[in-house]
This record gives sequence, structure tokens and C-alpha cells, in this order.
Amino acid sequence: MNEIKTRTKPYEKPENIRYPNSEISIDVIDLKKYYRGKRGYDDVKAVDGISFQVKSGELFGFLGPNGAGKTTTIQMLIGLLKPNDGTALINGYDIHEDLPNIKELIGVCPQEAAVFKHLTGKENISLFGNLHLMPKDEILRRTETLLKTLDLARASKRKAKGYSGGMLRQLNLITALIHDPMILFLDEPTVGMDPRVRRKTWEFIGSLKQVNKTIFLTTHYIEEAEALCDRVAIIDYGELLDIGSPKDLMEKYQTNDLEGVFMKITGRRIMEGI
Repeated sequence: MNEIKTRTKPYEKPENIRYPNSEISIDVIDLKKYYRGKRGYDDVKAVDGISFQVKSGELFGFLGPNGAGKTTTIQMLIGLLKPNDGTALINGYDIHEDLPNIKELIGVCPQEAAVFKHLTGKENISLFGNLHLMPKDEILRRTETLLKTLDLARASKRKAKGYSGGMLRQLNLITALIHDPMILFLDEPTVGMDPRVRRKTWEFIGSLKQVNKTIFLTTHYIEEAEALCDRVAIIDYGELLDIGSPKDLMEKYQTNDLEGVFMKITGRRIMEGI
């Protein structure tokens, strides 16, 4: 599929845009991303006009089956993809106009580990710290703290090409955090981790709320979202289906857990095992 080109005229901020206050970190407003099909008429609506807000200091889960639009949404929010329409404000900065300011505020842990495998763990972390223009002593201090917290200190002197999938994910998380960002985008951060390491990483992600980080989390581990998230949004076919706290959603759909909610409202995709 080919990406449908975005608007040709200059971006114009909508008249009814909701300017955020200090209580809102992410404000998504009618965000859309379409891809053109091979035959020219079977366009795919990857993200189809979604709107929601993420509060400052909130751990916000973004759930959906494969292909639902989760990663596409993140890529628009961090500036890797241009929307076809709509916009979002990250701490008050518009994604169409203020990407340099946004990039100073965010940390991103992508779905695929974004590390250099010919470098050691410490060298990867130092590289990302330098890219953020951090002082050398601050890089060293935060590196030691994060390596110890995530139990990666022993492996940190080895080249990343020898890391397991779970270790690469841990290193990826550290590089996303090294510059102490206000807002974190974590796209399936615990994939490939063994249960023990995953549980420890969950605890670490949950602890970030105590220092007032805003965390935007996608995951396929529904129990992870239920345990960690203040609120979750569920998306499918590019449409936002529902949003609320795990407890409120479980009560609304009369289920014993968040997985039951997920299976009820995502429908056909779950039944087909997509």
C-alpha cells in the first residue's frame, strides 16, 4: 500500500482546537491517517478520526489487535508520520508546527529495538545521551541508576549483538529514558522478556508515575494494562471504541477482567485470531 499524500495547502489550525492546560499532556483531535490501496479504490483507514486526551502524570494504555492503528498513532504523535487530517498537541505544542519542541520533551521506546548492535550497552546509552546534548557526568549518573534498576548492569559492557530479545528491550527502554523526558511513548516495551524480567519492568514503568511522568503505553499483555494503567483506550480498524479506567470498563461490560472487555468490543478480529 502507498501512503496517501497529506494536504497540499499549508496546515491551518482548526478554529475549535482545544488548547490544553497543565493538566493535559497529550490532546489528540480528530487524527486521521489513510493509505491508498493498490487498485486505487481500496484505501485503508489506518487511523480514522480519533480524539482523546491523556492527563499529565497519567499511565495511559492504548490497546487493540494487530493492525488496529496503535503504532500508526504513536508515529504521528512523535513526528514520524504526517496525518492526513486532524492534529495533536503534546504539552501544548502542535505536531504540525512544533516538532523540535516536542522532541525535547518526549522519550520513545519503539516496537523494534532501536539500538546499535555493534556497540556495548553502555556505549548505546551514552550515544543517546550525547544526541540529547546531556552533560557527560549526568549521562554517567543516569546510566548507572537505570542499569541497576533494570538489572542490566552485568551485561552493559557486552556488545548488544549478543543480547537476548528481552535484554534488547530493556536497553531500548533505558535509551528512551536517559534524558529524563516528561512524556514517554512505550510501544510494546516488554515483548520478548521472560516472565520475571517482564514483571520487574512492569514495576519500574509503574514507578515512573511517582515522579510525574506521563506514559503512553501500547501492549498485547492485557493483564499488564489492567495492573498498570490509570485509563485505557481500545482501538480497532482505526476507530476509538471506548476509553476509561480498567475498573469502569469492566463494570460497563460486565466482565471479570480487562481481557474480557477487550474480547467483547474488538469483535471479529479476536475471533479470527488476527
